[in-house]
Amino acid sequence: MNKAVCVFFIFLANNLLAQVEVSTVLKGKVDANIMDLEGVYVVNVRTETSVVTNADGSFSIPAQIGDTLIFSSVQLTERRIVLGDEDFASANFVVKIEVGMNQLREVIIKRYDNINAVAMGIIPASQRSYSPAERKLKGATDLDASVGLGGSVALDPMLNFFSGRSAMLKKELAVEKKEIFMQLLEKMFNTDHFVQKLSIPLDYVKGFEYFAVENESFTKILNTKNKTTTEFLLAELAVKYKEIIACENN
Repeated sequence: MNKAVCVFFIFLANNLLAQVEVSTVLKGKVDANIMDLEGVYVVNVRTETSVVTNADGSFSIPAQIGDTLIFSSVQLTERRIVLGDEDFASANFVVKIEVGMNQLREVIIKRYDNINAVAMGIIPASQRSYSPAERKLKGATDLDASVGLGGSVALDPMLNFFSGRSAMLKKELAVEKKEIFMQLLEKMFNTDHFVQKLSIPLDYVKGFEYFAVENESFTKILNTKNKTTTEFLLAELAVKYKEIIACENN
C-alpha cells in the first residue's frame, strides 16, 4: 500500500514538473531613432514583472517562451512582442520601436475687433483719448484732477509750474505732435513726390517736411487726411521753401 502511494506521488510530481517551463533572464536592447533610450518600460504580462532600460536601451527581465512583453514610453509608440524560441536563442535580442508622434490640434485664433474698453463700458464713448505726452502734461497742470476729498488743491501742479516742468512737458507735447504730423505726411506722400512734382532737392526733402509741419494752417489740413487739399497747400509751401533755399545759397 505504501509502495503504491509513493509511486503515485512520484508519477504526479513528474507530470507537474514536465508542465512547468523554467523562466530564464532575457537580455535585450531597445532600438529607436532617439538619442536617449533610458527609462523605457518593459513589462512581462504573465508575471507582471517590469524593468526599465538604461541609457543605451539595454534591459534584463525574467521571461520564458510564450510570454508577452510590452515596451512603452512617453516618446515611443507602444509595442507588444510574444517571445519565441529564436528570441532566447539569439545572443542579440533587439526590439525596434517607432518614435511616437504627438500631433497638436489645430489652433484657431479668433479676432474680436469689436471688444474694447469702450464697448465693455470701461471708458465712455465720448471720452477723448490722450497721447503719452498729453497725459503727462494733463497730470502735471490739471488742478481739477488734483483736488482732494476735502476740497483743497494739491501742490503738485503749482510746484510743476514754478519749477519749469510744465513748460518742459508742453515742449515735449509739441515735439510729439510734430512727429505725428511728419509720419502722416510721409505716409501720404513719398520722396519722389517732393523731388519730382514739387522740385525739392533730395538733400532738402527732410527739411521741407519740418518746414511744412511748422505751419499751423497746413497741419490742420493735413490732419483731415484730405490728400487733394493737402497737396495743393503743400505746393504753395514748396514755392516759399525754394525761395528760402535760393536766398541761403546766394
